[in-house]
Amino acid sequence: MIKLIRFGCLGAALLVSFTSHAANYAGDIEITGAWTRATAPGQEAAGMDLTITSKRTATLVGVSSPAALTVELHSMTSEGGMMKMRSVESIELPAGKRVNLRDGGFHLMLNGLKAPLKAGEAVPLTLNIKLGQQDVVKIKIQAEIKPLTTPH
Repeated sequence: MIKLIRFGCLGAALLVSFTSHAANYAGDIEITGAWTRATAPGQEAAGMDLTITSKRTATLVGVSSPAALTVELHSMTSEGGMMKMRSVESIELPAGKRVNLRDGGFHLMLNGLKAPLKAGEAVPLTLNIKLGQQDVVKIKIQAEIKPLTTPH
């Protein structure tokens, strides 16, 4: 029984250590304006808008959400008068510059929605951000769900 208590205390200490370590890095990153539109019945994907500002050079390397099977990083470009959307592996976050992730440029796509997104609720997201040569830190946010008719 004593061994279990010691292991439990060690596990709690490691969790607190990891959490405070991640919080130190999260202080270098500001995420604002995270939102998406409510979805229509049967809609399986939704775009997500947000802005990231990092005090240090960083890279967004992934996003996850319990609301969707996958969350992809995408870019939109115009080629020969046609808009093309492509999945990208990462999005650079230059030091001190605001990076807007919204339709018409880089953005996030929630694919395989597990339930309809309803206005007035929120979508939990975990952003995986690599700071310089450091390990990837995970930052949890909530994105507002706005009415389906909300313009950009």
